[in-house]
Amino acid sequence: MKLDSYWLDTAPEFRDGAQGPVEGHSDVVVIGGGFTGLSAALELATRRVSVTLLEAGRIAGQASGRNGGQCNTGVAQDFAALAASVGLEQARGFYRAYESAVQTVEAIVTQHRIDCDFVRCGKLKLAAKPKHFDKLARTYEVLHREVDQDIELIEPARTRSEVGSDAFHGGLLQRNGAQMHMGKFGVGLAQSAARHGARIFENAAVTRTKRMDGGRYEITSTRGVIRADKVLVATGPSRQGPLQWFQQRMAPVGSFIVVTEPLSQTRLDALFPHRRNYVTSLNIGNYFRVTPDNRLLWGGRARFAMSDPRSDAKSGQVLQANLARYFPELHGTRIDYCWGGLVDMTVDRLPRAGQHDGLYYSMGYSGHGVQMSTHMGRVMADVMEGRAGANPWRALPWPPVPAHAARRWMLPLVGAYYRIQDILH
Repeated sequence: MKLDSYWLDTAPEFRDGAQGPVEGHSDVVVIGGGFTGLSAALELATRRVSVTLLEAGRIAGQASGRNGGQCNTGVAQDFAALAASVGLEQARGFYRAYESAVQTVEAIVTQHRIDCDFVRCGKLKLAAKPKHFDKLARTYEVLHREVDQDIELIEPARTRSEVGSDAFHGGLLQRNGAQMHMGKFGVGLAQSAARHGARIFENAAVTRTKRMDGGRYEITSTRGVIRADKVLVATGPSRQGPLQWFQQRMAPVGSFIVVTEPLSQTRLDALFPHRRNYVTSLNIGNYFRVTPDNRLLWGGRARFAMSDPRSDAKSGQVLQANLARYFPELHGTRIDYCWGGLVDMTVDRLPRAGQHDGLYYSMGYSGHGVQMSTHMGRVMADVMEGRAGANPWRALPWPPVPAHAARRWMLPLVGAYYRIQDILH
């Protein structure tokens, strides 16, 4: 079993990285080589803006290359609860932003001919308890009436037509969800940006940002110093670098994934006939899908802990046991990959994007980042050119996370709370 991301291990090598030192001047410097930064660099480069991207490690090597491979419509929260919190019109706007985000991913894949196994498959939220179906039915009614008619309620009696398990009790199908190979997509974004003139530096961790006279910036990295007219911070949950203002406003939460050995076509057809994206209705639930080479990817919170090799291995054991409970036919199936990653969670689970102290930023995707990060890369290119209204998250306040310094020690308590909620409800 490899303690490594399946997406990163099976991705092609990025061969177009910039060589030599980081130096000179760029119209825009992007800090972070995940989907937000790569999408922004690609969009800016196609507009003939000189752009330099600085990545501390490997392109798409963190959240963008360590997730569950789902690219879904729909907000992270229950839509009715979100509407009650921010108002119906604002909630509609946020929901439609996620629809636009999936469309952006597909448009980029098509326009730049990125070979990443992109396919529209739909997302099925499965009721993990019989009483959870009633809540899904109420959500269906609100969504269908207010914002999305391309959804379907799967009655409990029809569950087996969607997934070969008796552990679920109906579901809610949102048809516009998609999936793709995250590693191939990340490398494809980087190669396309480089072809259009972007300079992309891997292993170039930023150690200092300094605002100069006239509003320009001096960015110091481990590979050199560069000056820029504008800077986009696209670091997600990264704890590296002199970016404490952003780090204090998110709680990095570990999420863990295992991937099985390849499964037979017959078995996959019986268990997952439509090859959708799947999530369960529990607070500490699971998400899963079939990979392009017929493996089952199975993920979840597993343990409320940070990601490191030892923690990932422990979480993998929890996930393997969960998988066998839901799908007894897969008991004893070999696990080939196990890894963890960090989710950049905001308090209200809504993204944040805008400008702070002159620095542009977009992050805080809260577990729904594949589509929104890619979309926001394009959006932030518009924002940096003066079109602030393109940013759907521009009006949201962003206070620090309470007790931020103690977040590592609080994670097990948070996990215990949600486990109790799953037992009681």
